[in-house]
Amino acid sequence: MKKLYFITGSQDLYGEETLKQVAQDTQTMVEFLDGKLSDTVSVEWKPTVINSESCIAVMAEANADADCVGVITWMHTFSPAKMWIKGLQILRKPLCHLHTQANERLPYDTIDMDFMNLNQAAHGDREYGFICTRLGIKRQIVVGYYQNEKVIAQIRQFAQVAKALDFSKKLKVAMFGSNMRQVAVTDGDRVESQIRYGWEVNYYGIGDLVTLVKAVTDAQVDAKLAEYKAAYEIKTDNLAAVKEQARYEIALDQFVAAHGIGAYTDTFEDLYGLEQLPGLATQRMQGKGIGFGAEGDYKTSALNAVLWKMAEGRKGATGFMEDYTYDLADGYVLGAHMLEVSPSFAATKPAIEVHPLGIGGKADPARLTFGGVKGDGIAVCMTDMGTHFRLICAKIELIAQPKPMPKLPVAQIMWKLKPSFEEGAKGWIEAGGGHHTVVSTALTAEDIALFAKFTDTELIVIG
Repeated sequence: MKKLYFITGSQDLYGEETLKQVAQDTQTMVEFLDGKLSDTVSVEWKPTVINSESCIAVMAEANADADCVGVITWMHTFSPAKMWIKGLQILRKPLCHLHTQANERLPYDTIDMDFMNLNQAAHGDREYGFICTRLGIKRQIVVGYYQNEKVIAQIRQFAQVAKALDFSKKLKVAMFGSNMRQVAVTDGDRVESQIRYGWEVNYYGIGDLVTLVKAVTDAQVDAKLAEYKAAYEIKTDNLAAVKEQARYEIALDQFVAAHGIGAYTDTFEDLYGLEQLPGLATQRMQGKGIGFGAEGDYKTSALNAVLWKMAEGRKGATGFMEDYTYDLADGYVLGAHMLEVSPSFAATKPAIEVHPLGIGGKADPARLTFGGVKGDGIAVCMTDMGTHFRLICAKIELIAQPKPMPKLPVAQIMWKLKPSFEEGAKGWIEAGGGHHTVVSTALTAEDIALFAKFTDTELIVIG
């Protein structure tokens, strides 16, 4: 399991008895937080930092520990901040500054100077906070009694974002083909993406996938078809088309496993050797947490995978989406794509259907169709502004379809923009937001803000 280091600050000025109490209080705190966060991350106690050498040592240990995704720091007593400078300068893991106390209330009847010397977070954390700000250290600051549910929720959020950042640094993205011809917003600087976010984005010929598709056996296809029949309603007599998508899914599973791939793109302009555009197969891959972006949109593909990891363990849906068309009278957005909407958005039992695509010049593809979930959510995209990357996050409300759309054979998601259709759409366009997004009902704008802070990415929030 991934872990957070819990590092407490003090100094040797107060004597051995005070330091023993600091260690004891911190171990109690860590034991409590470890229990509360056990579904997300473990919390590991570390010896108290009392000088520059001990600070450097524990930060170096955090850097070297592959399972450590972040660090929590807290000043139990006053801890002179110069001793933290060199350690903070080498720290490469996300930092959470917890401003708390071992005690929730003051012991009014017994408080004395010994108690005051021991419990000095009120100004110890201010000294520490100053040096973090002076050094430009990006961190999440959580304030309140450590047993308070709001405080625990904020630390859990930090842990989830830290895990997503750790995942991001190791993410490999495969591009089957390149960017859709003449399209601007889906393109980007893949070298800078790797420098900033860790994403290794590389081209693979569609033939690499076709070779695997051809090697899939009939027995494998029959087993996959049985999975489909158990999970979905089959609304087609064209089982040959469904079996073809089964071959694609099996081949994609093999490909991502062999190459350590966590996200991929394809494009309908480059399907040489495939009978269909991967529809059902790509929907299923997203349902397993593999990121996807259409038409070579590697940024959305990678962001899809990272945000899926961030949402792990939360209720809600996260997946690739496209703002497709509007109901201008009511100010509704119909989100869909040609085929590839994640089944995590399904509010009803998905059905497998086969229909013509009308683009790409290939055989009619099988796809999952369903109505979408309801609830508050966000739509997020990443754009390359030439000088920097920009994250754009719109607050939305997913809604039920006001009327059936029986002739639209794709998964359908509808939402309202916040604060209004006019302001939301204008803000998105003015910010340079793309038509491909990652929509999530599991994450919030605050999650995206924390990711943006730790990656030093410009963020615009709409709504």
